[in-house]
Amino acid sequence: MSVEQNEFMAEAIKVAQYGLKNGIGGPFGAVIVKDGVIIGKGCNSVLSLNDPTAHAEVMAIRDACKNIGTFQLDGCDIYTTCEPCPMCLGAIYWARPNNIFYASSRHDAASAGFDDSFIYDELNKSFDERAIPLIKLTTDESDKLFELWKDSPLKKPY
Repeated sequence: MSVEQNEFMAEAIKVAQYGLKNGIGGPFGAVIVKDGVIIGKGCNSVLSLNDPTAHAEVMAIRDACKNIGTFQLDGCDIYTTCEPCPMCLGAIYWARPNNIFYASSRHDAASAGFDDSFIYDELNKSFDERAIPLIKLTTDESDKLFELWKDSPLKKPY
């Protein structure tokens, strides 16, 4: 790990510590870096916001995108204190950064009571075998949404 990478990971850890000390959420922090500059930060804010999606990586993505005025993070790196959960990993892939650097593993998180293995297991099951069933309800109007998108002059592919 380079000196610069150590500094960015240290900053992610500081963000996590801040969240813990202030009762914001769990022991997770993330920073997003572009061209050697931190452009976004986030600590786990699930408890303070009553929002199950307010994980550190998601909060950092939201902050970075707001700060640079775009919905994608091309040319950026994410430093996170823990291996991203499936939700965060999905959000990170949608944001399209160059790299994800993480400190602790999902197994370390599981030993502290944050066990995402249930979700990883669920993703490998068919829709009707999942703990929360995924049930397709198609209507004529729902089918038209993609046609509206394809024909929209406001469309921005992502």
